[in-house]
Amino acid sequence: MILSGQNMNLSCTEKEARKLLVEEMYGNFLSSLGYDWRNDPNMKGTPKRVAKMYLNEVTKGSYDPPPIITSFDNQGGYDGIVFQGNISIKSLCSHHMQPFIGKCHVAYIPDPKGKVIGLSKLNRICDYFARRPQLQEQLTLQIHKFIDEVTIKNKGVAVLIEAQHLCVQLRGIEHDSIMKTSKLSGNFFDNSIGTREEFYRMVADLKR
Repeated sequence: MILSGQNMNLSCTEKEARKLLVEEMYGNFLSSLGYDWRNDPNMKGTPKRVAKMYLNEVTKGSYDPPPIITSFDNQGGYDGIVFQGNISIKSLCSHHMQPFIGKCHVAYIPDPKGKVIGLSKLNRICDYFARRPQLQEQLTLQIHKFIDEVTIKNKGVAVLIEAQHLCVQLRGIEHDSIMKTSKLSGNFFDNSIGTREEFYRMVADLKR
């Protein structure tokens, strides 16, 4: 058993066994809500589809190993910002198991003698940690920590997530709104050379 936002890294055999359990339990869940899903042509097979969707797609980050991120020597000695914006985020709020969907913007400043990673790997990191039930604050910290670890000797990491939560839109206040969370470290946090403003300008430029 794990807590929300964590990973248990199941083997293929273990995942298939869990799918069968989820399928059975979700069928019981539908029955407890009063749905005759076994005889409804639109719901027949829904428990199996839901189990497959959660284990293989929506919450696969809870069960799959982290992406393999190869780092490279910073041969050119680049010491500016590496920025990747508008990374798609699709996750689940662990309070009501409703999706929150939005964009993640990430950046890091490599040390001239440190390590850099492939640009698409930033997308893979964000997607991996998003695919599990958790809070947006928790997701922000996880992405920051992972990027900080793989970009060895970096001078700072910045993560900003902007997302809409269906648990706000479909229940309670039922309003459309956007939640923003950020985690800054190194030069992005102390802003000694203006990199915090530069990061936020890069984010703003995406919206023009």
